[in-house]
Amino acid sequence: MKRLLPERINQKGQALLIVLLTMAVILTVVLSVISRSVTDISVTTLDEEALRAFSAAEAGVERALIVGSDVSETVGAEGSSFTATISGIAQGSTSFAYPTEIFSGESVYIWFVSHSATGSLTCGGQPCFTGSTGKICWGTVGTDPNSSGAPAVEISAFYDPALTGVSAGNYSSVRVGRATFDPNAGRRASNNFSAASGACSAGGEDFAFSGGIAFGTDANPSTVDLSIPCVGSAGCLLTLRIRTLYNDSLTHPIGIDVNPATLPAQGRRIDSTGTSASGASIRKIEAYRTFGGPPPIFDGSVFSEQSVIK
Repeated sequence: MKRLLPERINQKGQALLIVLLTMAVILTVVLSVISRSVTDISVTTLDEEALRAFSAAEAGVERALIVGSDVSETVGAEGSSFTATISGIAQGSTSFAYPTEIFSGESVYIWFVSHSATGSLTCGGQPCFTGSTGKICWGTVGTDPNSSGAPAVEISAFYDPALTGVSAGNYSSVRVGRATFDPNAGRRASNNFSAASGACSAGGEDFAFSGGIAFGTDANPSTVDLSIPCVGSAGCLLTLRIRTLYNDSLTHPIGIDVNPATLPAQGRRIDSTGTSASGASIRKIEAYRTFGGPPPIFDGSVFSEQSVIK
């Protein structure tokens, strides 16, 4: 009887196949690690370039504020650069919306005279306001006028009847005219504020309330007359301080419309572009700085460079 032996399997070439598969796996892992490393290095480089460009743009804002004019410079050892341009906020506009909202007791200033590069008041080379009326706009749209938090406004108009405030820098003749508006009918019975009118628009924004002002005198019964004697003369009206009241928990916006007259610049706008040394990254910053004014505490204070004479 013949014994059958198991058939031999041909195993030639399997070792080579296993080696090739192993090398393929290792090569795939190595290439993946290399690719990830190259990507990480590239991202890190781009982040550094972007950070340098952003820092250069910030330096451009600071430099423009110091110089007061357009400026271009190279900064840092790596050679990043910036180009900053400066312009007036709302200059030549018939209306202006203040860029920040305020709480009760806080104030914003609307300027009727221009500011030089050094901050001095001037009407030389830059237009000053010569209008006679204005509309104050305030309050977030949708605010209930009879709610306890509905904002009222107190308006203080600083003016110089001697017309020496701008030309000679002597502000001893400055006077203040005031007006107040309140949309809340219940509060007006006790605070004696003027009634606020309805919604208005200024500077491309909408507001809940408004109040009309005649800086001189006006036959319109809906406006409050300040009876300022030098209205219409450049340099007469210096600034308007607007303060909100009663809105302790929520901020509200402020705006003004002086159409058909125009406003001088209400501050500086800086557009700064920073570029990294390689030029691979560019960052832009837009910054604002409005012109401030004397704090309200001086309304009830006495100040003298010399002794006070009773």
